[in-house]
Amino acid sequence: MESNSILSSQLAIESEKPLYSQLIVIIKRSITTGEFGVGALLPSEAELCAAYHVSRNTVRQAIGALEEDGFVVRKRGKGTFVADPTTRRKSVQYSFTTEVSQQGKSPSSTLVSFEVVEATPRFREMMELEMGAKLYCFTRVRNVDGKPMIVETSYYPQSIYPNLTREMLQTHSFYSLLYHVGVTPISAEDTYESVLLGDREAALLDSRSGSPAFLHQRRTSGENGRVYEFTTSYMRADRVKLHVLFQKDATQFERLVD
Repeated sequence: MESNSILSSQLAIESEKPLYSQLIVIIKRSITTGEFGVGALLPSEAELCAAYHVSRNTVRQAIGALEEDGFVVRKRGKGTFVADPTTRRKSVQYSFTTEVSQQGKSPSSTLVSFEVVEATPRFREMMELEMGAKLYCFTRVRNVDGKPMIVETSYYPQSIYPNLTREMLQTHSFYSLLYHVGVTPISAEDTYESVLLGDREAALLDSRSGSPAFLHQRRTSGENGRVYEFTTSYMRADRVKLHVLFQKDATQFERLVD
């Protein structure tokens, strides 16, 4: 591959900013300046590891964050490519990785369970599914600086991405996989309420049963208006603060983590 700014830049090893966050900035800059246009093939994981003397996990964290933000798409067996920015702007974007990284902390996820279940009447009605339809159900623990912060269980119709595997979830953003088949989030509805942790959630969050938590539920819809994602999350109330800023023309909401 010809010399380019991605492979020729340097990381600040002594910086407090995580190496993968620095790599995100380098790659994003090369994309936004037009050096790598839409559809361009980015350096491989092996090339990035060799150029920066970092682990494959560091590279995957950076690429995963860029993928969740809609800057790149990964194609199995082919590589990582620059995504179409017009698609990125029109869709609803949410990235746990970016949210936590912007606060100067290190995010990671642990896949707890992955299964295919039959849709209950509630899900059939919410997602306009037929009798006997199947759902992917997977639970992940979202970590901040290596400590569990959120336990998140998500449901998706199996029909929108029939060949999903546990291994794919561990190495790819599911939103990016859905993007490949034309499923993009256009709107999302969130609700929050205060609850007490049950035994299972408390164990996954390394907390005590009965501890206070935020229960967050999200319903995400695509371009056809149908709900295709339902996620339930329990967040440790002792480590998460919800911050809302009201302005004349907009409302800004963010979750601050301790």
